[in-house]
Amino acid sequence: MSQVPDARSPCLIGVGRRTWHPSDVGVDGAPEPLDMWEEVVRLAAQDAGSASPNRVLTSVERLHLVYCQSWEYDDPAGRLADRLGAHRASGRYSGIGGSVPQTLLSEAAVGILAGDLDLAVVVGGEALATLRMLKKQGRKPQWSHRAAERRPFPFDIPFHPAEVAHSIFEAYVTFSMFDSAHRAHLGRDLDEHRRRLGHLMAPLSGVAAGDPAHAWFPIRRDPAELSTPSADNRMVAYPYTKLMMAIMDVDMASAVIMASHSQADALGVPTEKRVYLRGWGYAQDPNYVAERRDLWRSPAMAVAGRSALAGAGIQVDDVAYLDLYSCFPASLSFAADAIGLDPEGDASGARPLTVTGGLPYHGGPGSNYMTHSIAAMATKLRADPGTYGLTSGVGMHMTKHAFGLWSSEPGPVALPDDAQTARELAIEAERSAHPDPVHGPDRASASGSVAGTGEVSGGPVGRVPIVASAEGPGVVAAYTVIHDRQGAPSWAPLVCSLPDGTRCYARIDDLDTLASAEEDELIGRTVHLSSEDGGVNRAHL
Repeated sequence: MSQVPDARSPCLIGVGRRTWHPSDVGVDGAPEPLDMWEEVVRLAAQDAGSASPNRVLTSVERLHLVYCQSWEYDDPAGRLADRLGAHRASGRYSGIGGSVPQTLLSEAAVGILAGDLDLAVVVGGEALATLRMLKKQGRKPQWSHRAAERRPFPFDIPFHPAEVAHSIFEAYVTFSMFDSAHRAHLGRDLDEHRRRLGHLMAPLSGVAAGDPAHAWFPIRRDPAELSTPSADNRMVAYPYTKLMMAIMDVDMASAVIMASHSQADALGVPTEKRVYLRGWGYAQDPNYVAERRDLWRSPAMAVAGRSALAGAGIQVDDVAYLDLYSCFPASLSFAADAIGLDPEGDASGARPLTVTGGLPYHGGPGSNYMTHSIAAMATKLRADPGTYGLTSGVGMHMTKHAFGLWSSEPGPVALPDDAQTARELAIEAERSAHPDPVHGPDRASASGSVAGTGEVSGGPVGRVPIVASAEGPGVVAAYTVIHDRQGAPSWAPLVCSLPDGTRCYARIDDLDTLASAEEDELIGRTVHLSSEDGGVNRAHL
C-alpha cells in the first residue's frame, strides 16, 4: 500500500530525451547544444502531464546545466533560461564527470527537503558527433553565443607528476589497469577473463537494440564479437576492445525535472507521472591509481551504494531495475561487487545491469549519460508501479561515485549521514590496510582524510604513497597493454609495489614482453625497475 507522501518529498515529474542519429539530420548535422537543451527541457515539461507545460517552465527555480564539451557558451544557463522563459531560475553550470547529474539532483533534493526549493531542472546535451563530422570536412560549427575567452577545462583533480611522466591520462588506460587487478584477484587466466567480459557486456547491447530511438548503436552483439579483436573491433587497451568502451562522439540530450510533492500537486502533475528519489549516496576513492590500496575494488563505491539503499531502508535484492555506469567493464564489475550482485548473472538474467544499453551502446555524451539513465529509469518505474530502480555514476578515473534510488511510490526519505559515511570509509580503509599478497607488500598505514560536503560525501580512504623513481625490484600490482590504431601492441603502463610499502609507475616497451603480457599474468611477478631522465621508470622481466 502506498504511503501518504510528505509535502517536501522530492520527485521527478517530467523527463525528456532525444538522440539525433546521423541518418536523421542534414548536411550540417545535429542542432547546436543550446537548441538541444531547450528541446529536451520542453519535452520534459510536456511529459509532466500538467495542464500547462509553460507554467512548469516558468516555475523553475534552479536550472542546472551539465558541462558541455561540444561548445563553450558565454552564459549557458542564462541563455537557456531566456529561451524557456524561466526568469525566476538561478543557473548553475557543472564541472565534469559521470557522477555529475546525480550529484546535481541530490543537491536539489536536499534543497527541496529543507523547504528552500520547489522545482529544479537538470539538463545536458552534446553534439560531439556533429563536431567530429564538421572537423573531418574542414568546417567549423556556426553556433551561437560563443564565449569571448576560452575558460580553463574544469578538471578538478590535478595530474600527478608521475602519471604525467608515464602518459597515464586516458580513462581507457586507467580502467583497463583496474580490470587487470580485478582479474588477478578473481584468479582467472587472461583468455577466460576476456571471454567473460564479452558475456558481461553483450546483454547491454541487447538492451540498446531494443531502443533504437535513443541508442546510438542499437545493435545486438554476441559475447565473442565483443571480446575478439577484429578489423572493426581493434584491441585498444588489453583486455578492452573498441566495442567494450564508451562512445562519447554522439549527438544526444536529456533533461529531468524535479519538484517537491506539494509543487507537483500545485502544477497538476498526475500521481502516476511522479518518481520519487528515495535515497542517494556519494563518496570518493583516492585520486590516483597507484595510491589505492586495493586496486581490484572500490571502497567508496560500496559506501555510496549502501547509503542510497539505506535511504529507503531496502536491500539490493529489493531493486527491480538497475543502470550501473558502464564506461568500461571495470566500472560494471566494481559496482556489482560493491553492492553485492553477480554481474554476469544479473547481466544475462531477468535483471539487466542497464535500462538504457550503457555507454558503449546507448552512447555516453560527455558528462551527461546519467541524465539519460535517470530519465529511462523514470519511464521504467512509471510502467511498473511500486518497484525500485538504482542508478549509478562514476566520475574521473574510478574516483567519484554517486548512486540514486528511485521509486514510483512515495515513502520516507532518510538524508545521507556524513558522519556515518566517514565512519564507513574509515572501516573500508582499515580493511585495506592489511597486505594483499597478490598486490605486493603494501605496508603504508591507512590514513587519508574523510570529509563531508553537506549531502552525503566522503573523502578518500587510506592511500599508498607514490614515488617518482625506483631502482631495483618491484611487484606488478596492475597493468595493461596499449595498442596503436592498427591494433598492434605499443607499450604497457604498470603499477608496481615496492619493498618499502610505496608504489611507482613504470612502463614496458619491448615488443616480445608486450606479447607475453597478453598471454601470461604479470600481476604478482617481480620486475627489475630502472629510472631514466624525465622520471620514467622502465620495467624489465
